[in-house]
Amino acid sequence: MRNSIFCLALILLLIPPVKAQDLPKDFVDPPREFSVMPFWFWNDTLKDAEIVRQIADFESHGVYGFVIHPRIGLPDNVKWLSPEMIHAMDVAISEAAKRNMYVVLYDEGMYPSGSSSGQVVARNPAHAARGLAKIDLKSGEEPKLSEGTKLVTIVDRPGGERVAIIEQPSGGVIRGLHYLNEGEQRLREESPAAGDILNPDAVTSFIELVYDRYAKEFGKYFQKTVIGIFTDEPSPLGRGGARGVVAGNASILPQIKSILGYDITPFLVDLWYNDNPNSGKHRADYNRAINICLEENYYKRLGNWCFMHDISLMGAGSMDIGTERYFQIPGQDLVWRYVEPGPKALEGQHSTMAKCASSSMLHLGYRRNSNELYGAYGHNLTYDEMVWLANWCFVRGQNFLIPHAFYYSIRGPRFEERPPDVGPNSSWWGDYKHFADACRRMSWLNTDSRQVCDIAILCDATFLPDKSAKTLYQNQRDFNYLEIRHLWEDAKITGRGIQIAGMSYKALIIDTLSFIPEKAKPILRKIAKTKHLIIHADSKTAPYFKGALIYKTTDDLLFAIAKMTVQDISISPGSSSIRCRHVEKDGNDYYLLFNEETEQVITGIGLQASGLRQSAAGGLLWIDPFSMKSTVLKDGETLLFKPHEMKILLAKGEK
Repeated sequence: MRNSIFCLALILLLIPPVKAQDLPKDFVDPPREFSVMPFWFWNDTLKDAEIVRQIADFESHGVYGFVIHPRIGLPDNVKWLSPEMIHAMDVAISEAAKRNMYVVLYDEGMYPSGSSSGQVVARNPAHAARGLAKIDLKSGEEPKLSEGTKLVTIVDRPGGERVAIIEQPSGGVIRGLHYLNEGEQRLREESPAAGDILNPDAVTSFIELVYDRYAKEFGKYFQKTVIGIFTDEPSPLGRGGARGVVAGNASILPQIKSILGYDITPFLVDLWYNDNPNSGKHRADYNRAINICLEENYYKRLGNWCFMHDISLMGAGSMDIGTERYFQIPGQDLVWRYVEPGPKALEGQHSTMAKCASSSMLHLGYRRNSNELYGAYGHNLTYDEMVWLANWCFVRGQNFLIPHAFYYSIRGPRFEERPPDVGPNSSWWGDYKHFADACRRMSWLNTDSRQVCDIAILCDATFLPDKSAKTLYQNQRDFNYLEIRHLWEDAKITGRGIQIAGMSYKALIIDTLSFIPEKAKPILRKIAKTKHLIIHADSKTAPYFKGALIYKTTDDLLFAIAKMTVQDISISPGSSSIRCRHVEKDGNDYYLLFNEETEQVITGIGLQASGLRQSAAGGLLWIDPFSMKSTVLKDGETLLFKPHEMKILLAKGEK
């Protein structure tokens, strides 16, 4: 630490004075593509003039794009993708094109995606969401099957009991677009039948009804104005289905067998019971296979369609890093106060989500990653919380924010439907442009830049460890999640570490893994042999990889990381409140420093000379992303981080 500060002091003595206002032009006023792009709830009678007026209002407040989200509250005559809805969409898209604004289309009415507002099932009732269920049989009893159910198999449990495994409709639905009894005290919503998104034929129908229709109606706007299609929370069972039903059907059992390498059919009873010694393994294997089936039968096909039409598939999820590979803009979904100041910012599955999407973007070679945020945070959401959550995303590498939501109307029950309105009907709308401009700058900064980071945490397709991540965040050590499939797909292992997508990881951490594929084991042995692997002592994998450093405590982990990597930014005295991200863009180095907690922090900063090698001729500036006011970093300067404050340190390269 002392050496770091000494190096910084020497460099400061050598550099010439710098003008505080001398900032990159595109940082001060980035292109419009980096704008926040809110969900725009179309939830009332749609009028051409009002659509145009609201778009103009967005633009005047620094919002240069939107996601058209048909929503509960539309009048009965405006059906999903009806001529009336297509007309309204065309008005909005053509107006956006005139104003050099951007549009994302939403693929459902309303959610979860995959049914085209019940049209998939209306076309073919066999394409309704289905699942597996059990029937406990008495001695000598044969299962009685109701209409629409199929017998999959009959399994004997260890105690001699017989169980019939059947396939049946799940009974799942989606949220619809219309109130059935608006004006009454107890509202009822339209609930179309959910589609079977594990069934390739049902997905084909969905693509034809929605995606092909969008291409027909709005294809001329693709790429320039319409930049993506958003798929939202797809569920194999739909919402509100029968209890005890699990995702799956008989037709995908061969696909599951191919994925697992064995026939799961004789062990399906283990989805409900634990009396088999391998019940837990069979359950984990089945769930892993179902997730891969969902990837291949749904996400992959939608992603391929978007790729072929030169637009991006977008969407949301928390820990599903495996499915992110099929999104041209990987996405996350921050709703229901999943994350807020305090423990939830660092602990639990949702604390991993922003880094999940940004890591996916990086390793898959994409430019952008998104976050749908603020949904159902409630009317008590404050402006400070709104800014805090945006910065929480930015310091984790996100660069495309989708505020949930701007409401077309707040008439009657619409005001209470998944609130709050964070746009035109909020108390801060008059000053919103300052927030929108700051978000645009931060998104620009995190796009087409090189992240300076040499630590990765290995993860499963559906589980991202949060404990080691918490330690790294609290000690200003940036990292990425590396999905295990990358080890054999596109990562290169050398004596210098793991090379992938322009990154070089000198430390790979195994915190928690539920399953290690056979393909990964020899690669992990090589990483251990080259002294780049760190494994938690409680991990079942620890004994198998000789040469890996084993850690039990937080101090052990930090010591192991320090053996493999050099920290390029540090603070003294230390603080667990500060998060850090370092990126290089256009020859300049940028350090994002965010006080994530509610107490102020007073500290000093140290930077490795290697991190400043390009700054000797340019200088060091502190930048406020809201005002873009900048001040020169002074030798030995003591820093005050206000609660929830974001500071940016710019180390300018040679002109």
